[in-house]
Amino acid sequence: MKNKKYLPFLAVLIFLFFIFCFCAGDQNEINTETLLKEMIDLWKLMEYPLPEYRTIQFSSYDRRSTLPGGPGWFSNSDGFGSEPIPNFEKVLAEPDEEGIGKYLIADVKGPGAIVRLWSAAISGQIELFLDEQKEPVCKGEAIEFFHSPLSFFPESKSINPDLLAKGIYQRDASYFPIPFSKRMRLVWTGDLETIHFYEVQVRLYQKGTKVKTFSPGELPKYKSMLEKVISIISNPDEKLKPRSKREKILFDSSIEPGQEKEVVSMKGPKAVERFVAKVYSDDMEKALRQTVLNIKCDSHAWGQVQSPIGDFFGAAPGLNPYVSLPFTVFPAGRMVCRFPMPFKKGLKIIFKNQGQQKVRIQGSVLPAVYQWKDRRSMYFRARWRVSHNITASNKDVQDLPFLIAFGKGLYVGTTSYILNPNPVPTSYGNWWGEGDEKVFIDNDPFPSIFGTGSEDYYNYSWSSPDIFYFPYCGQPRNDGPGNRGFVTNFRWQFMDPLPFKENIRFYMELFSHETTPGMTYARIGYHYACPGVTDDHIPIKPDDLRELKLPDNWEPATRMGAQNSTIYASENIVTDLSGTDMEEGRIYSKGNILVWKPEAIGSLKEFELEIIQKGKYRVFITAGMSPHSGEISFLFDGKKISLAEGRKSVDLYKPYQILLRNIRLNDIELSSGTHKLGIVYEGALPEIKKPVVGIDFIWVQRISE
Repeated sequence: MKNKKYLPFLAVLIFLFFIFCFCAGDQNEINTETLLKEMIDLWKLMEYPLPEYRTIQFSSYDRRSTLPGGPGWFSNSDGFGSEPIPNFEKVLAEPDEEGIGKYLIADVKGPGAIVRLWSAAISGQIELFLDEQKEPVCKGEAIEFFHSPLSFFPESKSINPDLLAKGIYQRDASYFPIPFSKRMRLVWTGDLETIHFYEVQVRLYQKGTKVKTFSPGELPKYKSMLEKVISIISNPDEKLKPRSKREKILFDSSIEPGQEKEVVSMKGPKAVERFVAKVYSDDMEKALRQTVLNIKCDSHAWGQVQSPIGDFFGAAPGLNPYVSLPFTVFPAGRMVCRFPMPFKKGLKIIFKNQGQQKVRIQGSVLPAVYQWKDRRSMYFRARWRVSHNITASNKDVQDLPFLIAFGKGLYVGTTSYILNPNPVPTSYGNWWGEGDEKVFIDNDPFPSIFGTGSEDYYNYSWSSPDIFYFPYCGQPRNDGPGNRGFVTNFRWQFMDPLPFKENIRFYMELFSHETTPGMTYARIGYHYACPGVTDDHIPIKPDDLRELKLPDNWEPATRMGAQNSTIYASENIVTDLSGTDMEEGRIYSKGNILVWKPEAIGSLKEFELEIIQKGKYRVFITAGMSPHSGEISFLFDGKKISLAEGRKSVDLYKPYQILLRNIRLNDIELSSGTHKLGIVYEGALPEIKKPVVGIDFIWVQRISE
């Protein structure tokens, strides 16, 4: 009886407890706004996600791929149309008389969120159902949904589409998050005979996680946050301010061949919020590959980071400027890493010069206050690996390992660095990346992530040779023509990281258009990992860092995309050599290129093409792009001729890089005999005082009589 006096007090405590839980639940609610904030929150990556989730992917991969390593494992009918097995989870309605059926892309129970959409091309209609809604939240053209989902909603009209294209829509992917509390169902209606490539990445949160389902009516409320995120994500060097108020730790060290130097040593617990480096040497391409960066946390025997310094920053080979959320590479050579690196007791940054020349490295580290959390805090890891002199093939396809790790962690990004010596001068023929990514997580018997092509993983499509970069993806180098030469791709997984509790096995198929020996394929799987994670890393050996060169005196091959072609070396068919020079370079056919130095706008340089058989032809000019080039247009037999895509001229200016690109003119009927191709100089940027036009070779492809 005497304990009754405590009952009112106990009731108050219980009431306060429920109030606390209710408020805490509100604070921890996941909604569109919280997910938008995650797009720029690098610090969130340092700790294992709470609430926990797993990331899965629905895609149009070939459904004959059922048994890892077994028959059909490398099948490649993944969205072109007319697949042996429909590329969907389920057939909801068989095709009607016009071939239109209804197919299930995804049907998952929540709580969760769509965090990435991608398509190379897709016909038909899409319907997205959230929770148990009977009417779709959006319905319309499928390609519009995958590339620009906000365009479905009238509430988004006030948001500048050009702004969205800077940060939310990245090349062929969309990162606008679409959360759901109970269920997400995605349905495609279309013709299986037509093209239908797609990838949909979804976070599935642990049961009980409070998620607020996306509602188009709330878009005006998120507008200011969306604009802030885009402002930061598209210009992180100026807009993403560091949290730390501490002084930078500067370093400046000269390192002799074979020498190893520790340039930074810090005591913890702390985190490195910014890491900046710039390399000086006589041969920068060698120095960036042969100077190895080691970052060692808490006295671990092998560095959590072990990589050639240029490769670590995504710039290899050489300096290829770009801007992304975690990395920036400036044209003058300054390289910035914004991935935070936490440690408990100490951190050391060590460089080893494994080349034959002296290098100097300047840089800084920005330390930040961080309290290490046992069981949640994770080390940042980036361990480079390379496969030299391998054979790419469309028959003997292989799964290349990017990361095989055991323990607990979070996969956050990927880079590929490729030397592709294939001599076919078009993407159809020299394309190296037909292969899919396959990611097994926590003892998956089948991949949680099964892609549709290497370029699809990197957010572009159709083996595009374009130089491009966005906050989460890019191709800062692609020599050409087509995809020949050195090629670099990156993708950072901020909205779609891959948590793993027990293990992860990340593979990418090496699947090319034709057999190509002599390829080199280097790569990094960036991830955070709890102490005790083990992986398949093999320490970098001197031979791994060998100097890579394109083959001497390559000649374009007339097969696949260049079949039925006649190729003319430009120096052999130019009518007048005045104002020209020959410039050497391994990127060029037979090791050199004809360089014309036009004297004025309107200057003309002509080439004679001998046509043996009359018919319809495609005409290609394989030209050099460079920092000293200008704009050109074309004449054929004295008459203006447009490019195949309709433009009247093409600008060969490319800052910082030397590239080869195919310029295709409109198809043309040609009689047998001699024809003249004229190149007209149309001008250049004012700062280019001595413009040049590089013409490597010219080729004609017969397409009919």
